[in-house]
Amino acid sequence: MSNFEIVMPKLGESIIEATITRWLKKEGDSIKEDESVLEIATDKVDSEIPSPVEGVLLERLFKEGDVVAIGKVIAIIDIGGESEAGNEKSKAEAKVELVEPVKETPELDRWRVGDLKVMEPLMDNLQFGGRFYSPLVKNIAKQENISKLELEHIPGSGNEGRITKQDLLNYLKSRGKAVKIVSSSPPPYSQILSDIPFKSQSREDQIIEMDRIRQLISGHMVRSVQTSPHVTSFVEVDMTRIVTWRDQHKDEFLKRQGMKLTFTPLFIEAIAKSVRDYPTVNVSVDGNRILLHKNINVGMAVSLPNFNLIVPVIKNADQKNLFGILRDVNDLAERARASKLKPDEITGGTISLTNLGSFGTLAGTPIINQPQAAIIAVGAIKKRPVVVETPSGDAIMIRHMMILSITFDHRVIDGALGGQFLNKMVFYLENFDTNQNI
Repeated sequence: MSNFEIVMPKLGESIIEATITRWLKKEGDSIKEDESVLEIATDKVDSEIPSPVEGVLLERLFKEGDVVAIGKVIAIIDIGGESEAGNEKSKAEAKVELVEPVKETPELDRWRVGDLKVMEPLMDNLQFGGRFYSPLVKNIAKQENISKLELEHIPGSGNEGRITKQDLLNYLKSRGKAVKIVSSSPPPYSQILSDIPFKSQSREDQIIEMDRIRQLISGHMVRSVQTSPHVTSFVEVDMTRIVTWRDQHKDEFLKRQGMKLTFTPLFIEAIAKSVRDYPTVNVSVDGNRILLHKNINVGMAVSLPNFNLIVPVIKNADQKNLFGILRDVNDLAERARASKLKPDEITGGTISLTNLGSFGTLAGTPIINQPQAAIIAVGAIKKRPVVVETPSGDAIMIRHMMILSITFDHRVIDGALGGQFLNKMVFYLENFDTNQNI
């Protein structure tokens, strides 16, 4: 008899752990190769873990709700028969990309990551407001009786404002001193807030608990506003040329390719071209440093059936033709709504697009998707009378008009750059090549 170990796979950059949300197989169940064994959730996306081998589930090493570090063994499968270790290893590597488990050092003796599995449910679910906390930080917070709300208000020096071990230890030092120096001082404001009861104003009111994704979105949006000074600029675009072209081709394209010809790929193409002209919009901020991204990865906001939001990313959008972008847009949007995105497909974005016009909204001021520095918003396309310059003079014509906006991080992007970028997008949209084939 030979056993095979399923480990928690690498789930994308910066993800160090995942929560087991549901086991799809019981101990003793038969499992086929590539059949899903369990569902997991991270602070970025939900996904399933398939079995790289065929066999019988011998043992489940963690329960539903447990938080497991990347690289940890989570299940053992009896694959039957004898097989060489080398063959099994290569087969596993073909299915799952692993990272080294966290190594314990004397420095971590007191706050071992492994202790997380026996912590109380309060700390197991410590993602108040959607902010990400490492197992080490969670463990320290639990040991020091730091409430979730109090932890949320501690400044972080890590990536995307995350709290590091040193941040928490520094906070504990100042927290202790404050208690000793002013023993009769009132409780911290965060404690006062946590003590205020949440009451319904009417018997007819309904209290709805935020689901996990809504909590993540909430925390991400709040931190973005706290991090970046937001500025939004607007321009108008004459979309008549594009609307006419799309109306002429959409039915034939749907019949031939089985895909809808939407406006979103055209916007992403215009963003990618404009970023090539103004690359300093395609940046992120790290303290006092500016990271200029080489790749142009455009995130597109997708509304889910439950009214939540997810942002899959079109990687290297500037290196793809219009059909390539359109194919990626339709594929990612479809799988996003079916909860079948992979973790890497929602990470790595360098600039984002949100299509407000899908719901009839004329314009908006979206929140920047950190750690990016800019987000483009497109409003509804409406027919209205417009003054148009012609060789014979000005004329009033019915045109398809749209409001285009850019919300940018004023720490690194000024109004001039934002305005120039917008006007370059206007140029590409209004001069769209209607003779191209897709």
